[in-house]
Amino acid sequence: QLQLVESGGGLVQPGGSLRLGCAASGSISSLNAMGWYRQSPGKERELVATTTITRGGTINYGDSVKGRFTISRDNVKNTMYLQMNSLKPEDTAVYYCYAQLRLRNYWGQGTQVTVSS
Repeated sequence: QLQLVESGGGLVQPGGSLRLGCAASGSISSLNAMGWYRQSPGKERELVATTTITRGGTINYGDSVKGRFTISRDNVKNTMYLQMNSLKPEDTAVYYCYAQLRLRNYWGQGTQVTVSS
C-alpha cells in the first residue's frame, strides 16, 4: 500500500519558480521508482522527471524541462520535490506524483500549475 499527496501548485508569472512536494506514506522501503508527470487539456500525460530508487539509480528528465526543473528526495520526511524554475506558459498543466511499489503503479491526485501573466 502507498499513498501520495501533492502540494505546492498555484499561479505564477512566466519566468517564475515553484516547488512541488509529494508526501508518501505506506511501504516506503519497497519503492522502486518515483517521479513526476503532467497533463494539459487535449494532450497525453507526459514525463517530467523520474528517478530510480536503487544504488546507482538514474534521473531522467523530459526534453522540454531539462535545465529548468530538478527532482529531489528527502528520505527522512518521505517527500519528493520538483523544483521548477524559468517557468513558461507551456508548463501549465496538472502535475501528478508517481511511484512504483513492487509491481504496482501509484498516482497522486494531481496539483494544478498555471503559468500566466
